[in-house]
Amino acid sequence: MLRLLETRRVFVAVLALGMFAMAARNVVDPDVWWHLRTGQYIVEQHAVPHADPFSYSRVGQAWVAHEWLSEVFLYELYRAGGLGLLIAVFAAVVCAAFLLLYLRCAADALAAGVVTLWGAWATIPLWGVRPQMLSLLLASLWLLLLERSERNPRLLWWTLSLTLLWVNLHAGFALGLALSALFLLGEFIARKLRVDSPASLGRSRTLAITLVLDLLLVPLNPNGVRMYWYPMQTLRSPAMQSFIAEWASPNFHRAEYWPFLALLLAVIVSLAWFRGRIGPRDLVLMLVGTYAALSSIRMIPVFVLVVVPWVAKAVASRSGSSERRPRSPAVSGLNAAILLGMAAFTVLHTAAVSRGQQRAEAEHFPTGAVAFLAAHPPSGHIFNHYDWGGYLIWKLPSTPVFIDGRADLYGETLLRQFADTHQLKGDWKRTLDGWAIQTMLVPRDSALATALRISPRWSVQFEDSQAVVLEADRGLAQAISQAVVGRVLRTRRVIE
Repeated sequence: MLRLLETRRVFVAVLALGMFAMAARNVVDPDVWWHLRTGQYIVEQHAVPHADPFSYSRVGQAWVAHEWLSEVFLYELYRAGGLGLLIAVFAAVVCAAFLLLYLRCAADALAAGVVTLWGAWATIPLWGVRPQMLSLLLASLWLLLLERSERNPRLLWWTLSLTLLWVNLHAGFALGLALSALFLLGEFIARKLRVDSPASLGRSRTLAITLVLDLLLVPLNPNGVRMYWYPMQTLRSPAMQSFIAEWASPNFHRAEYWPFLALLLAVIVSLAWFRGRIGPRDLVLMLVGTYAALSSIRMIPVFVLVVVPWVAKAVASRSGSSERRPRSPAVSGLNAAILLGMAAFTVLHTAAVSRGQQRAEAEHFPTGAVAFLAAHPPSGHIFNHYDWGGYLIWKLPSTPVFIDGRADLYGETLLRQFADTHQLKGDWKRTLDGWAIQTMLVPRDSALATALRISPRWSVQFEDSQAVVLEADRGLAQAISQAVVGRVLRTRRVIE
């Protein structure tokens, strides 16, 4: 029993509980709702959708549901335990990802724990109930396998199973393939420069073989060979880069990105005074990871997974390994008290987060307006705010939306059309007429809501502190109904 309460073991347990508590947060991501609806669709229809079933602006157009298995996972968790279970499970996913990162750090437990927490802190803006967290976990596991395969090359064969799972969970599977390729590149450069390489030639050959086999497994998903180029299309998508904040570069004027900036500076400093010498492979990984993170907020976790072991190693080399203290009943008792206290805090905190979900949902989504629309269904097309499209898809499944978080589906043209209309830019009225909009659901303080309130053609049907619902007058509705017919006929001709 005393062995289980060793300071090192208790430290790791407290670290895990702390990260779990940090990751337990309310479901406020705008995309989680259409993920849930997609999971429900797949479960009920026993098929993965290949065309958009949720909007009227892109109805029938090709849609790559690359997260289909994640969405089934989300929906089944929701059916089993509601949003509370989703909160707990995804907190565990994030916790597991960083525990795997901790295992890759230096032997000094304190240095490894502190730097791992630092890395976790840098990625907090991206945490939540979202398929991306599953990619974070698999990327962390993938790196652990790559590094441990230096001693046991047979571990590389596990990447085949991971690829088959990952390619059906999320388009982030490309990250695993890229990491394997970067490992190979770094080891190739090391041999060419006659620098000592941590991997044998036989292990590098095994890595090359498994990488080829991983590539051959990619089409084993409902979208087939399209998954070869879909990740690159997403990365290079102008719509993603222009309208999705996560795909933009981090803004260091915002405090939430300071931990990442501090970690980046720590990497630079550690390279300057680290006692050892960085090898070509680690340098390649760091350069690519740094470039990716500075180019896109979404790539900060990749940077963290790559550099944290290096920074922890540098810190441990400067601080020196702490001597192992003998076990004693007093120390074990203190450790037990700390562990029980942290476990109690984690349980109470997670329960409090779950209880606060309804309040958080009302703060981020138009719960009152949606309840009104459920009681008074729109008679025609609805124009909705971008961040609320997924919520409408989940709460009002019989009401097709104008737009939602699937930016890759809608494309730059429609996203810009939404943004211009919402901000009263350009010929914004043309959007309302062209799409035959009869109902508006927008933030109550938006420019569009202000303009339509004073228009004789629109009347307020519902309003609260979050949102406003406006309806077109009857005369306008008749004109709109004729436009709807024309729009449907044009859409059918395009699809045919």
